[in-house]
Amino acid sequence: MTNKMNQHIAMKVSWISIVINIILSVFKLLAGVLANSAAMVSDSIHSMSDVVSTFIVMVGVKMANKEADKEHPYGHERFESVTAILLSAILFLVGLGIGYSGIKIVILGEYKGLAMPGKLALIASLVSIAVKEIMYQYTRRAAKKINSGALMADAWHHRSDSLSSIGSFVGIIGARLGFLFMDPIASVVICIFIVKASVSIFIDSIGKMTDKSCDDSILAEMKRIILEQEGVLGVDQIKTRLFGDRIYVDVEISANGQETLFATHALAHTVHDAIEAHFLNVKHCMVHVNPE
Repeated sequence: MTNKMNQHIAMKVSWISIVINIILSVFKLLAGVLANSAAMVSDSIHSMSDVVSTFIVMVGVKMANKEADKEHPYGHERFESVTAILLSAILFLVGLGIGYSGIKIVILGEYKGLAMPGKLALIASLVSIAVKEIMYQYTRRAAKKINSGALMADAWHHRSDSLSSIGSFVGIIGARLGFLFMDPIASVVICIFIVKASVSIFIDSIGKMTDKSCDDSILAEMKRIILEQEGVLGVDQIKTRLFGDRIYVDVEISANGQETLFATHALAHTVHDAIEAHFLNVKHCMVHVNPE
């Protein structure tokens, strides 16, 4: 899949996310205010942060899919990771803000003066759970299709919003049953979900920025494919490194030392082509042949 196609898919998904999040956040904010629910107001703020994060994704994806140039001969893929790190920071700050607000209300006992949340807040939380889970699945499929870390981070932003809406729903139910402290406590639970998601995204992105190796399962599959190529006697060494969401591979194979240079060169090309054909996110594969 070409960079232009990847960018087109990412932009389409992002614009859909922006429109839905704006509508949903306004709806939840109105529901929270009219139904006297602090949890729902916090949830609406979380949804609005999704709009900001999606704009960041759009910029990051556009930069990451730029062709290599003189200043960046290896391409711009790491902009995906930079974008994901920015998203994790936004998520983290939003989560802390929501958690602080909820804890403050509980500690100071301000929940005692709160009115019972109305039914509209319950309806809004259920709508949010359904919509955000659908958006998570939709964005996640697109992210996997184009192998985009930034888009996957945005998908998890949708999932964290869905989880926070579940927290809001539980808090509102509790408050309507007479346990008014449950509504602000739901904000604290929302905070935990958001912070956890942000840390996970941050760790994954840092790994891609620091030449982290692929998973052992991928290395094993690469080795299997290499050994299937006629003329390969063994795999002496295989190293991989993540470059944003792309993979660089360095392989040393053993081959018959009596073969001609042309035959050895052709074997190296065969291994190279086999790896890139089976792993579409491999950007470059270097094959070195050791005589045996």
